[in-house]
Amino acid sequence: MTIQTYDPKTAVITMTPAAAAHIRRQLASTGCHALPLDVTESGCSGYMYELGYTDTASDTDLVCEVAPGVRVFVAAEVLPLVRGTEIDYVREGINAALKFKNPNAEAECGCGESFSVTKSATH
Repeated sequence: MTIQTYDPKTAVITMTPAAAAHIRRQLASTGCHALPLDVTESGCSGYMYELGYTDTASDTDLVCEVAPGVRVFVAAEVLPLVRGTEIDYVREGINAALKFKNPNAEAECGCGESFSVTKSATH
């Protein structure tokens, strides 16, 4: 496991204040201390984000301190797919959701659940 201190110029993952506040509330309600971020091959565009709540990072996870009280564990094998991603928490009417602004995403599906990347991001 490696730990990365937040630096907006080199941060792997960033998070808006709204997203950080939401994640802090979720972490408090689950009793966990971190948000693991992974990506799986799925969905109609190729890849899908997977989130959860945990206290344990794997030996190969990058630990990103993205905001006070908010740590994100990023699986090493997905770093090329998510590097530079900003996580936001957006309210639209009565709905609210985490949204990913991923500079590596070449396209997203219509429902916003999956994304595809350029070939260079997968290597």
